[in-house]
Amino acid sequence: MTDVRGKVAFITGGASGIGLGIARALSAAGATVVLADVEAAALERARHSITTGSVMTVAVDVTDRDALAAARDRVLDALGAVHLLFNNAGVNVPGSFTDIDYADWDWVLGVNLGGVVNGVMTFLPELIRHGAAAHVVNTASVGGLVGMYGLGIYNTSKFAVVGLSESLRADMHAHGVGVSVLCPGVVATALGSSERNRPAALGGRPAAAGTPAPAAMPGSSPDDVGRQVLDAVLGNRFFICTHAEFRDIVAARNEALTAAFDGGGDPVQVDAMRRLVLPF
Repeated sequence: MTDVRGKVAFITGGASGIGLGIARALSAAGATVVLADVEAAALERARHSITTGSVMTVAVDVTDRDALAAARDRVLDALGAVHLLFNNAGVNVPGSFTDIDYADWDWVLGVNLGGVVNGVMTFLPELIRHGAAAHVVNTASVGGLVGMYGLGIYNTSKFAVVGLSESLRADMHAHGVGVSVLCPGVVATALGSSERNRPAALGGRPAAAGTPAPAAMPGSSPDDVGRQVLDAVLGNRFFICTHAEFRDIVAARNEALTAAFDGGGDPVQVDAMRRLVLPF
């Protein structure tokens, strides 16, 4: 894809943070953006913060497959197409493995991984319909490239998103659909207050009426990340790594991984594996 003008972009987690930064970049470049988010009030604030282009909002929980399919149909009825899919919704429960419980696992994996699975499966036929005029961006994290203290659930979900995206890239090659995985570092988002959206069934406590919008944690600008994502889509780049300060950390892990292989490998098996992996 070399131009997003006239394209329709569906962005989960689009009411704030990275999702809103992506929406602003796309809108400024001429795309129609659909902000999808579980927070209805935040969607209204986000809609008014975008001053260029056409904006549609959809309140939806990405863990609810039927609701996501209904949101897709609503968008298709209103706009006629979806060309760009950004599976960006994400939450976090920090803590050591000794401090977290099954409800924490179910919630974070349900949103961070299940939400990406649901987005891909819900929109894939529509994206394939457009072929080379379509692109998917799945939001992972630098935490999907290297494990960290106290982020076991988050790391698990984001490593899975990276693997899902690599496989999706291989599968979509024949259809011409572009695929990218976003692996940012620390961004000024409200990820640190994810609990505000946690369902009661998974241990959440409803926020009191009139609770103000959550403050963003320190980090780089979501708008800067949004512009980097747009550039990567236009350049058809798979990995979108926005924070260079993590380069050496990830490189050290990759070097340790490469060094752990023993011997030269059976040439027959090497050839077989190469046929399963789309080269970078």
